[in-house]
Amino acid sequence: MKNLVITAACGLEVEKVEFFLKSLRNYYNEEIFFLIGKQDSKIKELLKIYNCSFLEVSVHKTEIQLKRYQFFLEFLKEKEYKNVLFCDSRDIYFQSNPFDFNYKGSINYFLEDKKIKDCDINSYWLKRTYGQKVYELLSDKIISCGGTILGSHQSLKKFLSMMIAETAKHKFKKRLKYILTFRRDKTSRGSDQSHGNYIAHNKLIDNTSLYSNESGPVATVFHLKKIKFNNNFQLVNSLGVPYSIVHQYDKRWDEFENNVKMFKNNLGIN
Repeated sequence: MKNLVITAACGLEVEKVEFFLKSLRNYYNEEIFFLIGKQDSKIKELLKIYNCSFLEVSVHKTEIQLKRYQFFLEFLKEKEYKNVLFCDSRDIYFQSNPFDFNYKGSINYFLEDKKIKDCDINSYWLKRTYGQKVYELLSDKIISCGGTILGSHQSLKKFLSMMIAETAKHKFKKRLKYILTFRRDKTSRGSDQSHGNYIAHNKLIDNTSLYSNESGPVATVFHLKKIKFNNNFQLVNSLGVPYSIVHQYDKRWDEFENNVKMFKNNLGIN
């Protein structure tokens, strides 16, 4: 039974998606499924080159964050896979096959290096979706990154179903000026992170595992305390082992620029 990577790239820069794909295909030859916009012709051609399946959707890039869960769930209902990686595509590259790791859980979440209460934006999202009481219960937890989640086919379907239910039940509460003017509150973008943290930290799915940013297989770079590369220009964890997935590298670009360039050269990526 095959593994699957699911991701969205609506309205993204082709160069970012290309790095994601080239690095992933260097280690992984199984199925990749993308959501793209109907205007994303260059991305569409790229996906064909790298043997990816895709669905063209009429969703603005600012709205795909919340709507992707339903599209992905419908896709998973039609097929059967061993394990599924749900991830972002704009700010991720791969240093190995993401499925070649001894994951402990049927669903696996990857933590950042900061508590929710110490991050203004995650605190804001949690308060504006679930309210103060839930915030106080979860505020001391380490942020679980919503851009990289890996689990069995059935567990990922449960996660997607829960995200659909939670985002509908606990909607982001827009600020008054946006309610009065019927405008979208731009600070809501990414607020599904709060729903993901609610599901992860309450372990609402059986056999949940959470991995530290410091020593796990996934690096969420923005809050990563120690940035260290090996002689092959790979980002390594505290055990000296290269991370399988590097996420948010663009947020620490001054530290990553040269190493990413050399890593690309090693892989034969222009």
